[in-house]
Amino acid sequence: MNTSILLSHSRQARRHIVEMVAAAGSGHPGGSLSCTDVLTWLYDEEIDLNDPMRDRLVLSKGHAAPALYAQLAVHERIDPEELLTLRKLGSRLQGHPNMADLPDVDMSTGSLGQGLSVAVGMAWADRYLGRARRTWCVCGDGEFEEGQIWEAVMAAAKYKLANLTLFLDENGLQIDGKVLDVGGMDDYAGALKAFGWNVLEIDGHDFGQIETAVACAKGSGMPSAFVCHTVKGKGVSYMENVAGWHGKAPNAEQARQAYEELEA
Repeated sequence: MNTSILLSHSRQARRHIVEMVAAAGSGHPGGSLSCTDVLTWLYDEEIDLNDPMRDRLVLSKGHAAPALYAQLAVHERIDPEELLTLRKLGSRLQGHPNMADLPDVDMSTGSLGQGLSVAVGMAWADRYLGRARRTWCVCGDGEFEEGQIWEAVMAAAKYKLANLTLFLDENGLQIDGKVLDVGGMDDYAGALKAFGWNVLEIDGHDFGQIETAVACAKGSGMPSAFVCHTVKGKGVSYMENVAGWHGKAPNAEQARQAYEELEA
């Protein structure tokens, strides 16, 4: 693990997120910034975009598409100039990722609660076909209010899908406010363990903890889940831990402030 490169890529990705959402005048910066470090780790350390049999990612929280597009730009799969077309008519960069437009997107997502089910199916199929690769899934904590999530959790445990790893981006906020006030719980780790998953709670912005958790997942004989404690809007002071930045674009002055903070 090269921490300096990871930090550089993470900072680049955060700037890309702010740039594209500001240019679009709409989008979801808060949850994109909270899962940036997890995606940076995955695309730097686990997912080789040049390998047709690479590990696959399901970004179940599809509204965080800017975080995914930012990684594709950091890894030179799309031109950074294309990021400025986010959410514009005719752009490949829709508000939610579309695998029909971008070959590096492994699954079209957007309707919350469905991505983990898809990831379960991918992992199950790979095991059946004898493919030695892993399926990674990133969900949000607000999304865990969906019943389909728990059906997928139960199925993954029943069939011991050790090639499936879930990152739960627990930033504590959703569009209507605090997850706990809307309908969430305060012990996702306990619930997932009760279903038979290998579970670790980590700081979702600490690359060392992510590395340790991933090593643990690879040595487990069951599906693994990492409850990642994160900060919504991470890296931009006025966005951090503010539910209002779930789905709002910064204006020009706010964008400039964000660029300055990310360069500091």
